[in-house]
Amino acid sequence: MKSAFTKPKAVAVTITALAALPLILSGCGASPAPGGGGSVSELSVVDYYNNEPDKTIIGDTLAACGSQAGVTIKRETVPGKSLIAKVLQQASSKTLPDVLMLDNPDLQQIAGTGALAPLTDFKISTDNYPEGILSAGTYKDKVYGLAPTVNTIALFYNKDLLDQAGVTAPKTWDELKAAAAKLTSGGQYGLAFDANATYEGTWQFLPFMWSNGGDEKNIATAETAEALQLWTDLVKSGSVSSSALNWTQADVNDQFIAGKAAMMVNGPWQIPTLDKQAALHYGVVNIPVKDSSKTAVGPLGGEVWTVPQTGNKARQAKAAEVVACMNSDENQLAMAKARNTIPSKSTLAAQFAGENPKLASFTELVKTARARTGQLGEDWPAQATKIFTAIQTALTDKANPADALKQAQQG
Repeated sequence: MKSAFTKPKAVAVTITALAALPLILSGCGASPAPGGGGSVSELSVVDYYNNEPDKTIIGDTLAACGSQAGVTIKRETVPGKSLIAKVLQQASSKTLPDVLMLDNPDLQQIAGTGALAPLTDFKISTDNYPEGILSAGTYKDKVYGLAPTVNTIALFYNKDLLDQAGVTAPKTWDELKAAAAKLTSGGQYGLAFDANATYEGTWQFLPFMWSNGGDEKNIATAETAEALQLWTDLVKSGSVSSSALNWTQADVNDQFIAGKAAMMVNGPWQIPTLDKQAALHYGVVNIPVKDSSKTAVGPLGGEVWTVPQTGNKARQAKAAEVVACMNSDENQLAMAKARNTIPSKSTLAAQFAGENPKLASFTELVKTARARTGQLGEDWPAQATKIFTAIQTALTDKANPADALKQAQQG
């Protein structure tokens, strides 16, 4: 979910990681679209990577891909919250960019307007992408966007605090509750998560819901109620601060860094900031599941690159070359390393995990991660709102979890 990575990181490291890009881009291009032709010297690109280090990482990669395609990239970055409104306005006024990045849950809405071209029109390969990742860029059985890298969330833990308390990293819900209780003392909470009234709160709850068999099509089920009961118990017992109702994922990370939370639910984009804390020794494991019979299932985060329907076949063909290049094996690996994300192609995962052990847990989780729009498509935002509404209702003790979910589902 946390698709715009806002925590600072040394750009020098980023540029070093990408220094070889211009040398490895041969063969990245896509075949021209039928009816293409004409001369294209410049392509417009819109994305929401307006914070460092992503602004530079993505910009350098785009520029290199543009050079390989023989075009200059004219890039515009916009705030994430403004992107969809801008794209809808551009679609209406027929001023869409040549290449467009979208957060994967937003692809369904934009593809549904007819603003995007299927990538199969340009013979861009979709081989070696796990089903969950491919479905994130799919609308009505056609692939409209591909993500070079993806992410999900896991459980971070403070090794020193757990060792001092004689606690091992939890794997089940019972172990999580016991560990969180033992690790709660004075101004220190056992666990921190984000339960705020936004899609971010829903995103953090999904691993607990999905791993227990909950279904977003109908949240008023026993499986989802059990997951919400777990969160409610953790807050009511004092193992999780009630401030979680207002925290963002960045706030959760701040609590963890300050030693005010011994464990936290968060994503790999926090790793650069965590690694700057010399005194902090942390580990990462899967989100705990109800019992050993369950499999951890996380939500899939990340952005897809698309080719809008601009009406100019020559420009669309060139745009497709850039999208294909952004998704080359070399660029997936380079951007994943530079951005602390996971390369999307299955064939790259094992190699990446071996070279980047701190991201190994996320690499495993991505294999089974689910696209939030996989089942509901364009209806996902409405259901995501129902989920975070139920979370807020239950955690503020206005209704028990089962009733909170039932009210939200009917609302």
